[in-house]
Amino acid sequence: MTKPVALSADDARRTALRAQGFLGAPDRRGGVRGVLRRLGAVQLDTISVLARSHELIPYARLGAVGRAAVEDAYWTENHAFEYWSHAACILPIEEWPHFSFRRRARRARGHRWHVLQDADRSTAAVLDRLKTDGPLTSTELGGAKNGGPWWDWSETKIAVEWLLDTGEVVCTRRRGWKRVYDLAERAVPDALFHDDIDDTECLRRLVAQAGAALGVATRADLADYHRLKGEQVDSVVADTGLVPVQVEGWGAKPAWADPTALAEASRGGRHRTTLLSPFDSLIWDRPRTERVFGFTHRLEAYVPKPRRIHGYFAMPLLAGGRLVGRADPAREGTTLIARQVSLESARAVEPMAQALREAATWVGCDDIRIERLDDPELAAALTTAVAAS
Repeated sequence: MTKPVALSADDARRTALRAQGFLGAPDRRGGVRGVLRRLGAVQLDTISVLARSHELIPYARLGAVGRAAVEDAYWTENHAFEYWSHAACILPIEEWPHFSFRRRARRARGHRWHVLQDADRSTAAVLDRLKTDGPLTSTELGGAKNGGPWWDWSETKIAVEWLLDTGEVVCTRRRGWKRVYDLAERAVPDALFHDDIDDTECLRRLVAQAGAALGVATRADLADYHRLKGEQVDSVVADTGLVPVQVEGWGAKPAWADPTALAEASRGGRHRTTLLSPFDSLIWDRPRTERVFGFTHRLEAYVPKPRRIHGYFAMPLLAGGRLVGRADPAREGTTLIARQVSLESARAVEPMAQALREAATWVGCDDIRIERLDDPELAAALTTAVAAS
């Protein structure tokens, strides 16, 4: 057995940052599509405070990319598709064949959340409409809901989502936040439109891709990236090209690193200073975030307001390769409001001011207001630093 490569905790942290695009020169030529290919998956979410999460992901790595340009990069020319990875994610279209294992599993199960009343009739009706009139949203197909709660889907919505799950239909763009469905045979390029890669090869590719995107990872990290099972990782990890490593402070947990990431571990480079979406793949997994950065963070949007500690959509502050604070943003007209800010120390004041200034400019705000920072001295320092711009 090959002896694991020893990595210090700082080596592992820098390796993760470089793999995720936060250390070194940003790939501006690759742009948003380059970020998507590098990460392999960009999570979608309905919450929009500063901006939607899938817009925040390239912004965090590239800087103030125009928001319209971000949307165009994702949703034009069939460069990407939406499917179930870590959650509902934008994925590079090149990965379509590698999710055939998940489409087959859904097909074998026979349903996801809802059961069709007349599967043959309902799916045939959707396919006929898409063939004749597509691409279409579920509303255009005949309505998404029956009129009750959000989960009370219409038969048409259940049918089109089932066809999406099993690969007969694909979503290659959103319009007004609604999925636009099309026939997969029409939207997926011919060279990629096949499901003839077996489960083992699919898993091997996705574990290798997760390892490259994470830089260094435990078994649980690799599984979490595309929501695989631990035993699925075990079955292929030896054949992915990932290198066994032992990371200081990670205990006895087996870990692996991408060989390219290892080769670049000693390189320097500029650290990005930015606010992160809670849905950013750098901090997707809470145990990993604590292990790599010594920073505990969770999304509190679904926590009752009186029990929130850091705010509805608190965005961690990345500066100098570390997580050093949080800001919970909001917007009123052209004012960016930091409803609640927390900082690890006085050294985080200027990075937070820099991150808030950049975020405000990006979303078209010309003023910044700090509403709450419980430490009076840090609050005064941050207000002064923000005003100095």
